[in-house]
Amino acid sequence: MAEAQGARILRKEVAMKRSGWGVAMCLLIGLSVWAQEGQKQEPPPQEEQPPQQQTPPEQQRPTLGPAPAPTLQAGPRTATTRDGRKLTRIRSLYIERIDNSLSDKLLEAFAKSGRFRVVAKLKEADGTVRGSCLESRRLKRVHSEIFISDRTGASVWQDTVYRPFNPPSLDQAVSDTATLFTEHLGESVREAERK
Repeated sequence: MAEAQGARILRKEVAMKRSGWGVAMCLLIGLSVWAQEGQKQEPPPQEEQPPQQQTPPEQQRPTLGPAPAPTLQAGPRTATTRDGRKLTRIRSLYIERIDNSLSDKLLEAFAKSGRFRVVAKLKEADGTVRGSCLESRRLKRVHSEIFISDRTGASVWQDTVYRPFNPPSLDQAVSDTATLFTEHLGESVREAERK
C-alpha cells in the first residue's frame, strides 16, 4: 500500500513537472509570436498635409518678443544684511586678500561704483571685506562668499554667488562674481537707506 501511494505521488510530480514545462513553452511561443507581429506592423500611412501658407505679418499671432539677452543676475537674492544702520554708515572699505584674484576684481568693481572708498590700511577703514572664492573644476563653477564687518568685527553684510565657468573663462567668472557682489551690496545699501 505504501508502494502504491509512493507511485501515485511520483506520477503526480511527473505530471506537474510536465505541465510546468508545457506552460513555459506556451509562454515562450506566445512571446515570440507577439514580438514578430509587433515587427510586422507598418507605420500608419501619413496624410499629405497641404503646404503652409505664409500669413501676413499683421495677422501673425503675437509673441513675447525676442529672447532677452543673458544677464548676470540669476536665481534668488543671496545677500543678507545683518545690520542696515551700520551698513549705511560704512564709507570706506579695506579688502583682504581673497583667492582667484577676487579681491583685485572687487577693488576694481568698488572703485567703479563710487559708493565706497577702498583704502590700503585696515585702520583707515569703516568696514572690512573678507571672503573666499573657490573653483570646482569638476562642477565647472565658482563658489564665492564675501562678508563685510565693521571696525569691531561684527558682521554687517554677507553674500554668496555661484558662477559657471569654462565657458566663460575662470577669470571672467570671477569678474562677473565681483560685479554681482557690487550690485547686491548697492541694492542692500539702498534698501537699508529706505528703512
